[in-house]
Amino acid sequence: MLDAKSIVKDAIDVVTPSIEKLFERTNRKELHIVVMNPELKPWESSFEDAILYEKSLGEPESWTIPFNQLARQKAKQAWRDSVANINTQTQHPASIREGDILFYGSFVYGNIVVACSGVEQWYDMLISGWIAVAIEQITMSEYQNNKISNPTQPVR
Repeated sequence: MLDAKSIVKDAIDVVTPSIEKLFERTNRKELHIVVMNPELKPWESSFEDAILYEKSLGEPESWTIPFNQLARQKAKQAWRDSVANINTQTQHPASIREGDILFYGSFVYGNIVVACSGVEQWYDMLISGWIAVAIEQITMSEYQNNKISNPTQPVR
């Protein structure tokens, strides 16, 4: 099986053409993506150590807004609460902490947490969702193909 980081890179590559198409309707063509390690929970790891992968699209050296920091804040809020940060902000604002970001743009799918920042927050969330679902389904393909190739393998 591919390792988790390779699967994430593959998932981002798979959805990048859709992101580029979406850039035709967004306010800018800049984006930072943060993917958390789905094997780690907040009580098991620091946030920084649980970041599995990050990637920037566009020209980060010319950004006037620190999209990487904003995406990390969105990811931290979603990872901590185990829900997309839109849920916290619209349904449970009492749990917003001092210093929490007030923009949404994350997506939680099972144990996969992805957050983006760079375009409108609803599109940040859409892209995060595309990536999260792609990660899970590419992992499913790897998992099923491994089971077929190694039918007696008892553990991962």
